Amino acid sequence: MSRVSIVIPFYNCPYIDQAIESALNQTYPNIEVIVVNDGSTEYTEKLTPFLKRIVYVEKGNGGTASALNLGILNATGDYIAWLSSDDLYYKDKVSKQLNFMRQKNTPISYTNFSLINENTHVFSEFAGKYFMDKISFLQFLLVSNPINGCTVMMNKKIFSEIGFFNEKLKFTQDYDFWLRAVQHYEFFYMHEALVKYRIHNQMGTQRFHEILIKEFEMIKQRYDSAIGKLITKEMDLHN
Repeated sequence: MSRVSIVIPFYNCPYIDQAIESALNQTYPNIEVIVVNDGSTEYTEKLTPFLKRIVYVEKGNGGTASALNLGILNATGDYIAWLSSDDLYYKDKVSKQLNFMRQKNTPISYTNFSLINENTHVFSEFAGKYFMDKISFLQFLLVSNPINGCTVMMNKKIFSEIGFFNEKLKFTQDYDFWLRAVQHYEFFYMHEALVKYRIHNQMGTQRFHEILIKEFEMIKQRYDSAIGKLITKEMDLHN
């Protein structure tokens, strides 16, 4: 039975206990939960009840990408999943997604997701974006990021093939990684919502919006040519 490693980067997040609980409560039996404390100074006491059931790694503050990379390096699983410390997994997330990936024979997939508020109330059941075909997916990916990183599960071998998350990027390390990965693998999408994505006023994407936009523009320029060629190739296949 394949092992799935769930990596949870943690930095001063009050919801960390809920995230860990949702990872540990997966119906799929062969998992490991790796919590990477990225130099937190608050809410570390929330980790205490879980320390015997998780792999706990501490490091100095370096950002989400560095925490993810360290977690992946410590992972013993065949597959890697990422869970933000303020988000939640539905209890059958790992089981359903792994079965889906086996059916599609793919090393990477992503899913739909729900939106929750600060009180963990679901206010939008299906928030993911569906694409009719690979061309429309690639065209959208060239201008924006339609993939919620916490919905992604991938075979660990991908990191040895295309590298890890770019630690120079503070907020868009996932977008950069997808643009590299899509040049080698096809992303398969599950319509079912398997993650609860929390919207709250302390989100880094809201507090540092200007930095995020600058990073986005830089990444889009970097991969514009490569993704453009992929789109042309797909169009030629369908003509």
